[in-house]
Amino acid sequence: MASSSRHISIGFQASMPISLRVSQEHLDALLGALGTEGWHDVEGDDGTVRLNLANVLWVRAEREEHRVGFGA
Repeated sequence: MASSSRHISIGFQASMPISLRVSQEHLDALLGALGTEGWHDVEGDDGTVRLNLANVLWVRAEREEHRVGFGA
């Protein structure tokens, strides 16, 4: 999963955001579950996170490309 993982951040109503590295498949499943009710498991590189979807305000997914240095 490491070669195709994406860095995401998830924001909540009453707590600090969390950051995870997840596969594109798990990101797509999370995005598809937003707007529904109940709990959703997100399988990350470091383990599983269970989210109460009613408290998720936003999801930010960073681009896959990584740049280093000035003008990269």
